[in-house]
Amino acid sequence: MSGAIAKKYVNALMSGCNDSELTEVYGLLTQLVGAFKIEKFNNIVLSPDVSTKAKEDLVLSLVENKNMKFQNFIKLLSGNDRLRLIPVVAKELNYQLSLKNNTFEGSVSTNFKMSQAQIAMLEENFSKKFNAKIKLNANENSYPGIKVELDDLGVEVSFSIERLKAQMTEHILKAI
Repeated sequence: MSGAIAKKYVNALMSGCNDSELTEVYGLLTQLVGAFKIEKFNNIVLSPDVSTKAKEDLVLSLVENKNMKFQNFIKLLSGNDRLRLIPVVAKELNYQLSLKNNTFEGSVSTNFKMSQAQIAMLEENFSKKFNAKIKLNANENSYPGIKVELDDLGVEVSFSIERLKAQMTEHILKAI
């Protein structure tokens, strides 16, 4: 439900702002998302005992901005008791900006360190495949192989060493 509401606010932002304003608003919303990870902040924003104006002032005090559209957007969210949707709005705005600019971010998970050349090659190949600009972030973890995730495109590609071993064993057993 909150996703549908956030989409309406993002659509309003998209129609009322130019590209540079959207990028600025997204940056400011991203700063605010960090505050939502703090329990005290959430308690204040969600509290029925704190006035709407006080909540609005608190949220606006967390970012340094002169953008009237952003201030009006926060006032609109506050007036409709939707400040808790800021993280969802930020995520949806990021997705809409990605679609608009045809640029997408993803991640590469491996259990070894990948070089910048390898990451650049993957970015180039995925960019050609999806006809979009792809930016990949390397994550070194315990995944036994390579896994590329592009959440906004709904793509996950993986090569697991364990799966390869299992398939080779199965093939050899069938051959015998």
